[in-house]
Amino acid sequence: MRFTVLLNAALVSLSAASPLSGSAATLGLASWNLEGYAKDNPIGPTTGGEGGETVYVSNAQDLLEAVKGDEPRIVYVKGEISLPERLRIGRNKSVLGVGWNAHIKQNGITINGVDNIIVRNLKISKMVDADGIGINNSTRVWIDHNELYSEFSEEVGPDTYDGQIDISRASDWITISWNYLHDHWKSSLVGNSDSLRDVDFGTLHITYHHNYWRNCGTRGPAGRFGHQHIYNNLYEDFHFQAIHSRSDNQVLVEGNVFKGDTPIALDTYGLVIPKDSPNTCVCGDEEIDGFANLGAKNDWGGAIVNITQEGDFTKADYKFKLTPLSLVKPLVWLGVGVGKVWV
Repeated sequence: MRFTVLLNAALVSLSAASPLSGSAATLGLASWNLEGYAKDNPIGPTTGGEGGETVYVSNAQDLLEAVKGDEPRIVYVKGEISLPERLRIGRNKSVLGVGWNAHIKQNGITINGVDNIIVRNLKISKMVDADGIGINNSTRVWIDHNELYSEFSEEVGPDTYDGQIDISRASDWITISWNYLHDHWKSSLVGNSDSLRDVDFGTLHITYHHNYWRNCGTRGPAGRFGHQHIYNNLYEDFHFQAIHSRSDNQVLVEGNVFKGDTPIALDTYGLVIPKDSPNTCVCGDEEIDGFANLGAKNDWGGAIVNITQEGDFTKADYKFKLTPLSLVKPLVWLGVGVGKVWV
C-alpha cells in the first residue's frame, strides 16, 4: 500500500512537468511507444512518414495540401486550424500536433483507402454530423495522444454528432492509444452495417489501450464483425453502455477501470440500446450477439457485465505492457491527451 501511495504521488508530480519520453513519464509501467496491432501484424510496423520530408503548417490550405499523395511525409500542425473540408490523408503520412494547442475544427480527418498513417497530439472537436476521425478500408493506422470532444447533453442528443473515432470497411491493424475522449454521445464504432458484413468479417483487428473516456454515452467501443483487444483504459461516467460486442464481434477485455455513473461496462447481447440506435426506436435495434473473453482482472466499479457467449479470442498474439490495475487510473490521467509527447 505504501509503495502505491508513493508511486501515485510521483505520477502526480510528473504530470505537472514538461513533456517526457514515454519510459520516463510512465515509470516503466506502460509504453508510449507503438504497441498492439498497428505494430505487430503481417504487413509490418506502422511508420507513417518516417524517412520523408518534414513540413510545418499553420493554415488550412497548407495542411490540406501537405497530407496529399503517397510519398512519406511528416506534417507538423501548429495552432488552431478551421478546415473548410475534411482532411483526407494520403499514404505514408504522420500528422503531428506541435505543443499543447494544435487544434483541428469545423471538419475532421478522413483516412480512406490508404496504408501507414500516424495521427498524434491533436485536438479535434465538434464535428457536426460527421466523424472526428473516420477510418475506412485502411491498414496500419496509429491514433495516439489526441483529444476529441463535442457536447454531451439531452438537449444535444445522440445524433447531432457522429463518432469520435469510427473504423469500418475492412480496415485492419490499428492501434488507438492514450487518447482523451470526452463529452460525446457515441464514441467509437467498429464495423459497418449488416449489408457489408462479408466485407468487414475477419478484419478489424484493433487495439485500444490507455485511453480515458469521460462523460460519454455509448460505444467505448462498439464492435461488429472484428477483433478488438481492449486493455488498461479508464472509463469515468460512461452513462449508458461502454464496451458493446455484437454481430459476431470478438473482444478481449483486460486491466480496465470503470468509475462513476457507468451502468454497463461490457455487454455482448445484440440489442443496440435506444441511446445508441440509429433509428432512435424506444425498443432499440436487434442484432446477433457478440463474443467476449476476459484476460487480466478488470475493476468493474459495480457496473454490469453481461457476457452471453465467450469466443476464441483469449490471448493477444503480440507483446504489450500491461499496467497494474491499481495504477491504471493515475497513469492514464497522467498520460492521455495532447502536450504529453515530444513531436
